[in-house]
Amino acid sequence: MLELPEAYVVASQINEHLKGKRIKNVVAALSPHKFAWYYGDPNKYNELLYGKTIDKAVSYGGLVNIFAGDCMIVLGDGASPVFHDKGEPRPKKNQLLIEFEDFSALSATVQMYGGLWCFRDGEFDNPYYIIAKEKPSPLTDKFSREYFLNIMGVPGAERLSAKAFLATEQRIPGLGNGVLQDILFNSGIHPKRKVMTFSDTDRENLFWSIKNTLSEMAEKGGRDTEKTCSAVPAVTKPG
Repeated sequence: MLELPEAYVVASQINEHLKGKRIKNVVAALSPHKFAWYYGDPNKYNELLYGKTIDKAVSYGGLVNIFAGDCMIVLGDGASPVFHDKGEPRPKKNQLLIEFEDFSALSATVQMYGGLWCFRDGEFDNPYYIIAKEKPSPLTDKFSREYFLNIMGVPGAERLSAKAFLATEQRIPGLGNGVLQDILFNSGIHPKRKVMTFSDTDRENLFWSIKNTLSEMAEKGGRDTEKTCSAVPAVTKPG
């Protein structure tokens, strides 16, 4: 699952390895998956993206946003991207395959559920995407102590558990169950403890734990909770 650290790493890898590549073919929904989410008709993705060049990639929370001319390619949730160099086989089953003029390719598969959205800039009105773009990332200075305390001060937040506060309602996009336990462990706060019981020191510790834990995960290539990290395969050989 892509969460904030993995999305950040994948975007960085795309900028390093895929930037400037020109798209020659796109195949979407080759292997139908009930919980693979697309925008519009996936059979029109090739028409939409053909001839476009990968300009850059950025992460918004747990989403990877790839800029290609006037279009966007967004990977999120359970989408697992893998880079394939020239001559390397593509997966027989995939939910999105983008082939480039240099004969390399980027594929994405979905196991449980995941988003593989392609659209013209400005068309996508998905609320999770919009919120993720609007809210500051804990990896940036805009996610300040003042900003975090304001989130904690929103009416109703005091009745939530620490776990519910951090991982629900898109309060911090990209922060989910995959990183939650590490953050709370490092802050010394029990997941079931109510926000209303937090002391000033608890709030300070939690703020810095969010910043430092996520930064360390991003610097080290993402979480290592799976056999293969979600982030690493994006621009490295599969396997």
